[in-house]
Amino acid sequence: DAILDACLAQDPDSRVACETCCKTGMVMIFGEITTHAKVDYVQVVRDTCKAIGYDDEAKGLDYRTMEVLNKLEEQSPEIGQSVHGLGTKAPEEIGAGDQGHMFGYA
Repeated sequence: DAILDACLAQDPDSRVACETCCKTGMVMIFGEITTHAKVDYVQVVRDTCKAIGYDDEAKGLDYRTMEVLNKLEEQSPEIGQSVHGLGTKAPEEIGAGDQGHMFGYA
């Protein structure tokens, strides 16, 4: 949510599909974002971890020393085109973006 908030604060038209994965000593952010905002995503992650109390490696995460992997990419133009038009197109004419279904077998 902090990344979404940071994007929307600068660009209300931002489209953010961002996920987070955490492991001892590491946070990874990944997904797709379309925005004109200039956001330091790694700093947003560090600030958020600090704010919620992850300030010691004994807790599993220290905002000062943790590894932050930024795997965010710009949203593909095809997805952007399919979802563009909210408020000007009929709802049935607006695509669902990059929704998907996954199947797995163990």
